[in-house]
Amino acid sequence: MVFPHPSLAEPDGLLAIGGDLSRERLILAYQHGIFPWFSEGDPICWYSPPERCIIYPEKIKISKSMKKVLADGVYTITLDCAFADVIALCAKTPRKEQDGTWITSAMQNAYIDLHHTGWAHSVEVWYGDKLVGGLYGMEINSVFCGESMFSLMSNASKTALIWLCQQKKFQLIDCQVPNDHLMSMGAEMIPRKSYAAILQASKLS
Repeated sequence: MVFPHPSLAEPDGLLAIGGDLSRERLILAYQHGIFPWFSEGDPICWYSPPERCIIYPEKIKISKSMKKVLADGVYTITLDCAFADVIALCAKTPRKEQDGTWITSAMQNAYIDLHHTGWAHSVEVWYGDKLVGGLYGMEINSVFCGESMFSLMSNASKTALIWLCQQKKFQLIDCQVPNDHLMSMGAEMIPRKSYAAILQASKLS
């Protein structure tokens, strides 16, 4: 079970097509900076973009309004308490300029399996006893490879991301591809080669 070298990816990051979503293949992919991304009914596509959107936890930007939300304790935050619910809500949440979801039922089942075996994790944001925000992703050494997030109340997903950064557990939060929301919080773009070097170096940390 091997992938082509990430440097062989197309300009849009497409590296390979096919295979399966087995635990072993997914772990191997993330260990080499590769992730799956495809729509329901399409073959499995594997990506390694030429530039990676990342957040250094110590550089995350917290606005004045967010500092107040955090100080007021509006939300309660938990880790790994409702993984299946988080990924299901990530799949259901509408996205701007995106028709449907890439978090297919097969993807959900694969990551739930990875969660049960300690590879995938979720951060949950609660308002009272209602799950209103969160994120999930893969932990590879000291890098958290974020997959998706959702928010049913104002600032809930931001709360999850800030909390994750403040745990001082990860050298890097991998956001894969940029959006305005992430860039406003301090995300930056680094070359594929730089990301791969951090991923490999984190094995030793």
